[in-house]
Amino acid sequence: MNKTKENIFDFSLFKRLFQFIKPYKTVFVGVLLSVILIAVLSAASPFVLSYAIDENVAQKKEDGFLFFVLLMIGMLLLETVFQLLFIFYAAWLGQSVVKDVRVMLFNHMLKFKMKYYDNSSVGTLITRAVTDMERIADIFGQGLFMISRDLLVMLVVSGLMIVMNWQLSLIVFITMPIVLYATRIFQKYMKKAFEEVRTEVSNLNSFVQERVTGMKILQLFTREETEYTKFKAINERHKAGWLKTIWYNSIFFPIPELLSSVALGLVVWYGGLNIVLEGTATQGDLFAFVMMIPKLFRPLRQIADKFNTLQMGMVAAKRVFRVIDTTSQIDDTGTLEAQNFKGDISFKNVTFSYVDNELVLKGINFEVKAGETVAIVGATGAGKSTIINLLNRFYEINSGVIAIDTIDIKEVTLKSLRSQIAVVLQDVFLFADTVLANITLNNPEISEVDVQQAAKDIGIHDFIMSLPGGYHYNVKERGAMLSSGQRQLISFLRAYVTNPSILVLDEATSSVDSYSEQLIQNATDKITKDRTSIVIAHRLATIQKADKIIVMDSGHIVEQGTHSELLKNENGYYRNLYEVQFLKAEAVE
Repeated sequence: MNKTKENIFDFSLFKRLFQFIKPYKTVFVGVLLSVILIAVLSAASPFVLSYAIDENVAQKKEDGFLFFVLLMIGMLLLETVFQLLFIFYAAWLGQSVVKDVRVMLFNHMLKFKMKYYDNSSVGTLITRAVTDMERIADIFGQGLFMISRDLLVMLVVSGLMIVMNWQLSLIVFITMPIVLYATRIFQKYMKKAFEEVRTEVSNLNSFVQERVTGMKILQLFTREETEYTKFKAINERHKAGWLKTIWYNSIFFPIPELLSSVALGLVVWYGGLNIVLEGTATQGDLFAFVMMIPKLFRPLRQIADKFNTLQMGMVAAKRVFRVIDTTSQIDDTGTLEAQNFKGDISFKNVTFSYVDNELVLKGINFEVKAGETVAIVGATGAGKSTIINLLNRFYEINSGVIAIDTIDIKEVTLKSLRSQIAVVLQDVFLFADTVLANITLNNPEISEVDVQQAAKDIGIHDFIMSLPGGYHYNVKERGAMLSSGQRQLISFLRAYVTNPSILVLDEATSSVDSYSEQLIQNATDKITKDRTSIVIAHRLATIQKADKIIVMDSGHIVEQGTHSELLKNENGYYRNLYEVQFLKAEAVE
């Protein structure tokens, strides 16, 4: 059995989390001082009351009684002030730590390979970055410091009890082992329950996120009832996980209350007999113990409750650090800063696989000269888009060399490499922001004037100005307020405005209307002139003017040449593909 998994509290994980407190040491020390003062003031109140009863009430003396009353009031006010400061700054510290952890997590996620996202659930990652972070904040705001305060109160109260009357203290402490044992068992089972809860929360988030994103598909294929049934099952497991924690709470929490009442009854009985028969206890002792017993037992219940919070936070922290510890980054070890590529591209015996032992590219060799427009064609799954992903280093190749201007792209920094390559994808992604923000991606070096001029250059300025608000029109999530053709135009302008050294068009006109396609075709002719361009297309009519056409099939390059050269090969793959599309076009006409 793996003992690490059975530990009730993971100190190594907590030690790692504790490192994030270092920038806030002053606040941390202040909170700890508040904990100590609260514990002392909480225990001092019964002691002062005991002294007042024995010296004034029992003796029926008025002298000095007012002093004890004012002292009690002063201590209560001080305790209230320190409680307020403690609660606020403990929560502030938790949120500050979480802010830093969340920034670290997000920065780490930004550098992940695309392969990581291919194999990861978006809903799960959202849970790690949002929900789990709030649970980590609770470690400090409602867990660690609250437990420290309650433990210190119990320690001070216990010590004061022994000093005041050891016989009465013994009666109280007899029940403590039962509570402590029950608390330990409770914590052990709650840890398992909370791990189950966090798993079900992630599953629920993933399911909802995916179904909301793909709602159109669900409705188009009338899968609402099926998905509704699946959701009910997942929601039922989520409820069952939480009910398990509630069941454990309902079993445990009455135990401290019951034993507290038993201890209180025994103290009153035994202390009362001592006062009347033996005189070994005073009225002040009895009153003080009646006040202190709740201060001893109630924190036990609260500690168990806060330990639940602490464990939920630790489970969340474990999951977050698991993502942070994931090594799935592209090795950015390049030292060269690419300022402006000439545009010579070469693939030399490149092999690549998304899944181990399943090659997608099988020894690819080709060259692109600066300023050329090269088209890549082939059936779906031939490896066309993979070439683009590798050129941008979204994935690491298995073997071979990819070079730009005779320089291995691994020797160039990722940021400078990608800043010189602009890509227009078939599936355009727009953020819930303005047209301008989606074009510039908030790059301060690109002004609105630059964007407007670029739009005029490629002929889409009028289209943008026809939108309500023009360049400041909010396209909503994923560009839902625009047609696919309009989204493609904005994506095209986004690539053009960066003035890239290399332009990549990946099926850029495959899902647009004829009007948008004409705009894009005109813009393509303009911006590909004297610029290295790679065009991936199924529709061969859009690439006939390319300087070179590379034909791919099953991860191999099967033909290379110009449009006219490839058509001369009567049994060639390209000619066959062209004739099939040509016949389809004639049939439509």
